[in-house]
Amino acid sequence: MTRGPVRLDVSVGYAVPRTGLPSSVSFRRWVAAALDGRIREADLAIRIVDSKEGRALNRHYRGKDYATNVLSFPAEMAEGVKLPKGVKMPLLGDLVLCAPVIAREAREQKKPLSAHYAHLTVHGALHLLGWDHEDEREAECMEQLEREILAALGIADPYLAS
Repeated sequence: MTRGPVRLDVSVGYAVPRTGLPSSVSFRRWVAAALDGRIREADLAIRIVDSKEGRALNRHYRGKDYATNVLSFPAEMAEGVKLPKGVKMPLLGDLVLCAPVIAREAREQKKPLSAHYAHLTVHGALHLLGWDHEDEREAECMEQLEREILAALGIADPYLAS
């Protein structure tokens, strides 16, 4: 485990109106909490999209024809590939958050919208680090880690039924 502050560059792009959505400062804080003690430096991008773009990305990359709440795209750089100007390593990857899906889920689960964004940002950042939930044991470990990170941010357990 690494200790000390994370050198973090988070680029947030909004492909939907920003009204009511978390600020780029909030997204950076949530990512920093997820990475704290796990990695020393990282560059990543977050894009907030509508249902149409979310569905297209999920269909193209996962073969699922619906918009999902969060997609994680870990960076995979071939050896010897030169990075574009301004891009630094370690390039962690990209997160795509689908605003309408997240808003609907927050309403249905009776959760504050910002808490749901925080949870899904932490969840996606952990995926970028290699965490997964393909089997029950992995899911339990990842969910417990998410609970701990969110609790440190003052956010309630996202897995408690409302």
